[in-house]
Amino acid sequence: MAGRINDDDVKAVRDAVPIDAVVSEYLQLRNAGGGNLKGLCPFHDEKSPSFQVSPSKGLYHCFGCQAGGDTLDFIMKIDHLSFSEAVERLAGQAGITLRYEEGGYTAGTSGRGERIRLVEAHKAAAQFYVDQLGGAEAEIGRRFLAERGFDQAAAEHFGVGYSPAGWDHLTRFLRGRGFSDKELILSGLAQDSRSGKPIDRFRGRLMWPIRDISGEVVGFGARKLREDDTGPKYLNTPETAIYKKSQVLYGIDLAKKEIAKTSRAVVVEGYTDVMACHMAGVTTAIATCGTAFGGEHIKILRRLLMDNATAEVIFTFDGDAAGQKAALRAFEDDQKFAAETSIAITPGGMDPCDLRLAQGDAAVSGLVESRTPLFEFALRHIVSRHNLENPAGRAAALDEAAPVVAGIKNIAIQHESAVQLAGMLGIRDEQFVVKRVAQQARWARERGQQSAQRQPGRRYEEAPAPAPAAAQPGGPALNLRSPAHRTERELLKLALQRPALVSPAFDAYGADEFTAPPYAAVRQAIQDAGGAAQGTEDYLARVREAAPNDTVRALVTELAVEAIHAKTVDEVYAGVQLVQVRLRAVDRRVHEIQGQMARLGPQAPPEQHAAVQQELWVLQQYGQRLRNRGAEGL
Repeated sequence: MAGRINDDDVKAVRDAVPIDAVVSEYLQLRNAGGGNLKGLCPFHDEKSPSFQVSPSKGLYHCFGCQAGGDTLDFIMKIDHLSFSEAVERLAGQAGITLRYEEGGYTAGTSGRGERIRLVEAHKAAAQFYVDQLGGAEAEIGRRFLAERGFDQAAAEHFGVGYSPAGWDHLTRFLRGRGFSDKELILSGLAQDSRSGKPIDRFRGRLMWPIRDISGEVVGFGARKLREDDTGPKYLNTPETAIYKKSQVLYGIDLAKKEIAKTSRAVVVEGYTDVMACHMAGVTTAIATCGTAFGGEHIKILRRLLMDNATAEVIFTFDGDAAGQKAALRAFEDDQKFAAETSIAITPGGMDPCDLRLAQGDAAVSGLVESRTPLFEFALRHIVSRHNLENPAGRAAALDEAAPVVAGIKNIAIQHESAVQLAGMLGIRDEQFVVKRVAQQARWARERGQQSAQRQPGRRYEEAPAPAPAAAQPGGPALNLRSPAHRTERELLKLALQRPALVSPAFDAYGADEFTAPPYAAVRQAIQDAGGAAQGTEDYLARVREAAPNDTVRALVTELAVEAIHAKTVDEVYAGVQLVQVRLRAVDRRVHEIQGQMARLGPQAPPEQHAAVQQELWVLQQYGQRLRNRGAEGL
């Protein structure tokens, strides 16, 4: 084994890769003020952004679920990597060669984490397939692309390649690159044969690399090209440690920036449809990989769209029965989006790729612009199943459609849709339908409230975003309604974020001056890290390392990221917090001594009385000086 990674190299990796650059590969970040950035947390489901990143400190913290840490912590958590794997991943991105202390530089593969190795194998395989596309055998693949309007530049842009028809071309290539047979099987690039030797999983097919949101190749989609290929039309990588089909979207690595910029995503059904859309200028197009669009896909898009008021997700489906069924299935998830959802039905059963071939790029962009709200499509589908020629049929249609309209998030759109429904049903009294929908909406809210009361721990989509849960990381020991706790929190934030403003006075404060045990633990961690006066560039890292457990470490991260509650953060503001925390500590001690004097009684030795009285007098004088002179009296 290679041993532990050199500490200096770990620090170099942390310094070389800005945390905001890493996080923005997974979610959209916006200005949160105070130099911080915010976005929707990738670790729990939320509609209001409570996830904050501090580029200057190299830390992130979610005030909703308490996840937090530095760049390496983020990569470890979001990609399920070990510490070494996370360091190796970021080192590779930064071009840093790592040293391992029990064996110097590692030139080979020993000690590499499994996930890193599988990603490396896929990266090598993707390049192998690309190289094969130019060969004589792959002429059938090039012709397939050309017939669908894709030239060499398009193939290169999407990394399309070709897998040779032989049994083990890729397997032998990757063995030559140092990958073991076990790694090839685990990656899904190879499979066991009857002879017991690994053979290529993909043979004689056109290959699309499937990348995760960060751009790493994690799998492949393979299209059949020959009649003698008895396999399915499309063959995808099996589920592996790095490939979960319910958690990947084809084209997301190319589309994510434009999705975030335009607050729009276009969901199509296949690889060539994504290519056709991008070639036609619809660069927000993405597709699922051999599975229906579902909850995990929604989470990916929501983090990019930020669930703002103008965000939109447009689904494209064929106009046939299967397409309509897929559209209605998508509508079932409509309420999981804060974005508006729409549907664009392709004409004549053509998919976007066919449409581009038949009518050109403008037809593809025009298809997207001609979209219809998904709820309107669902309403028309519901209404079409009933006989509207008689009152019973209209009543049945209203009974089924009213809850759908009542579920529309935007109240103004809900009202307009109720009026529209009345027109679809042929009911002249529009207000009757409007009232019926309002009644359904009210019942739904009441059911939600009752359910929430029965299950107080459950998070509901319709519930308002809670106040930052990070305000109570220590449980009942913290109470931000307490003036003392609020001031202690502000002082600790200053000590972590702006240590120069509170030094050297802060370092003379004892942990017992902080009444909340979690805050006392943070104060102790600062002291164990050398104190606020040692606030150098690695100061926060040292404090986090000095924390006795993960709970305190999370609170350190939280306080280092949370905004300081002052318009002007200067020596005056810092002095006020220092004085208030010290003054409350002095007052508590005065109260204790007064109780001690009462307990001593008149029978106590005079010298003991005098000592206690002297301490009380000194504290009272100190307290008065703090009240009169403020920070100058510390």
